[in-house]
Amino acid sequence: MFAIVRYAIDSTQTRPLVKYLFSTFLLFVLFILPTSAETGYELWLRYHKIPNTELLNGYLGQIKSFNVVGSSATHDVIRNELSAGLSGLLGQPFEPSTSSKASLLAGLSDEPTIAQYLSESELTQLGKEGYLVKAISQKESSRFLITAKDPVGLLYGTFHFLKLLQTNQNLASINILENPKVDIRILNHWDNLDRTSERGYAGFSIWDWHKLPDYLDQRYIDYARANASLGLNATVLTNVNANALVLTPAYLEKVKALADLFRPYGIKVYLTARFSAPIEIGGLDTADPLNSDVTNWWEEKVKEIYEHIPDFGGFLVKANSEGQPGPQNYGRSHAEGANMMADALKPFGGVVMWRAFVYSSEEPDDRAKQAYSEFNPLDGSFRPNVLVQVKNGAIDFQPREPFHPLFGAMPKTPVMMEFQITQEYLGQATQLVYLAPMWKECLDADTYVNGQGSTVSKVVDGSLHDYSITGIAGVANTGTDINWTGHPFAQANWYAFGRLAWNPDQTAQQIAEDWIRMTFNNHPKTIAALSDMMMNSWEASVNYMTPLGLHHLMGTGHHYGPAPWVSNLSRADWTPVYYHKADAFGIGFDRSENGSNAVSQYAPEVAKIFNSKDEIPEKFLLWFHHVGWDFEMNSGRTLWNELAFRYQDGVNTVRKMQEQWQSVQPKIDDERFKSVQMLLTIQEKEAVWWKDASLSYFQTFSKRPIPDKVEPPKRSLEYYQSLKFPFAPGIRPSW
Repeated sequence: MFAIVRYAIDSTQTRPLVKYLFSTFLLFVLFILPTSAETGYELWLRYHKIPNTELLNGYLGQIKSFNVVGSSATHDVIRNELSAGLSGLLGQPFEPSTSSKASLLAGLSDEPTIAQYLSESELTQLGKEGYLVKAISQKESSRFLITAKDPVGLLYGTFHFLKLLQTNQNLASINILENPKVDIRILNHWDNLDRTSERGYAGFSIWDWHKLPDYLDQRYIDYARANASLGLNATVLTNVNANALVLTPAYLEKVKALADLFRPYGIKVYLTARFSAPIEIGGLDTADPLNSDVTNWWEEKVKEIYEHIPDFGGFLVKANSEGQPGPQNYGRSHAEGANMMADALKPFGGVVMWRAFVYSSEEPDDRAKQAYSEFNPLDGSFRPNVLVQVKNGAIDFQPREPFHPLFGAMPKTPVMMEFQITQEYLGQATQLVYLAPMWKECLDADTYVNGQGSTVSKVVDGSLHDYSITGIAGVANTGTDINWTGHPFAQANWYAFGRLAWNPDQTAQQIAEDWIRMTFNNHPKTIAALSDMMMNSWEASVNYMTPLGLHHLMGTGHHYGPAPWVSNLSRADWTPVYYHKADAFGIGFDRSENGSNAVSQYAPEVAKIFNSKDEIPEKFLLWFHHVGWDFEMNSGRTLWNELAFRYQDGVNTVRKMQEQWQSVQPKIDDERFKSVQMLLTIQEKEAVWWKDASLSYFQTFSKRPIPDKVEPPKRSLEYYQSLKFPFAPGIRPSW
């Protein structure tokens, strides 16, 4: 509805009286007539009337008009957003004014109308993408100012101002100046040209390549709005398992159409580059990065791209990983492959984001060590416009992993973070799992590479090693489902990623509360219940899936549900038994100095803790140690009993989440309430399934009884092993 209203208001280019009457009619439809059920399409940009009359009669009532000073496509976007936002939130029509006395002024800092209200200190502190939102005290009333040095910064400030209204904040004396801490804040879409989405759980890809470039879906604009509201400034449109066809002229025309739509919202377009593209679409017989024909081909291809898209961001590359082609096919290093592409992009200001998710074709002694072993020796050999994109953990987006040892290990090479927003290993679209606490655990982890306080977040924002360019990527969870993300609460992970990409030091709790206020309502009971659900949901999922440092226990291929018994795949390091190593003695992967010695890839202070069964946090115990079933845990229980209790605790937490959701029913619209209610029922069943299947299997090694107060498995191990899911969503295409 919000898109329809905005389009209708924008399109009514008639006499002022007619436009006013039309706007009033739309507001009558929105706020007087009975409202339909909410689908979740609006995301956190629900501009519904603020019910707090005290606020409306107070300082919010002073907002009578707004004036956006300046002219650009982004200025037009800001005008539209303020019209829609203020009209919806304040319950009366708002149209742009040209009066310098408007109660809300928005404009660039060098505009005379704006500059008179700014101090030298404020101007000095404002960065290129930063913004300032403040109240201007006057004799009879307050006015509000939004300013920035760049139109996109002004757009970010506009969204922040509207967020303050949505979350019922006191605006009387606001003075907020913010700059992003990370340069490239980017979504990675694992979307294919046939509209399937690898590890996507919300329908098909939102990019309708067949209809592009001539059919421009309103959804593209609303996607751009949502990202801009979070300060996200980039998007990779295509899967890291790349298809070279996207680099052909026909597809570049389609990419250009999206880039043109996104530009006013400050979003640059990037593409995945298949390393073998010179062979597949270029007619060459090699993709050797040191071959002159290959380098010339990439130079010409990059020129062609920039002719279509002058602000093209660059390439994301997955090479020599999981069968993808790369420089190692020709005896070359990752640096030589990345540098060849970087040299082609350099004249245009483009960058290469080279993924460090690699493992050799030969089975290693410990796959967790592969990325460090391949990339750490190359530190300092990459071009300045290359970033090495590193997953938060060393295996593969598991429910919990210790931070990746490459963070802090490449001081001469920009290392950017890669988080997974889509819940590939965390319940997909049927489970409520708020991921910000997981990301914060990683970002706040201390690498100790430059002494205490050398956190991962300081690596990512560049402050630890003085990187010239910084980045943070999130594997997107958007699709064609009406609510964008499949599970209504999965929207919170998109939202939280954007907030942390802007500033990794924000708290998961505050982000959750803001999202609840903007997505549902500002009622204290709603905020208390939902924030508690969200903040406990990740730990619960870890407990009922992979407690105490276990990992990679999921089903083969589809990654849905438990399958710790799988041992018959073509590579040992694709099987769960490779990682948990359960036997008659105990369970866990020995990565201590007496095992694979993966601990040596961390700074000595961290390695010392991880190397000791007594000092290591129990949440990582079985990640780094093979531990006996009767090992005494901090609780006084044996490892076997503690493992069982953790599984049960995860199930119990989901049941509590069901009760908490039920308690807020009067405050939530029927459609979204019933949707989440049904999904929580599924989550409870799946949590029990994980517990029962895992304990049944591990009990065949431990030979110990299920402890009291832990519900015994409902079915036999053979039953759980017989389950098949050939059509689970998000499976990687066979092509």
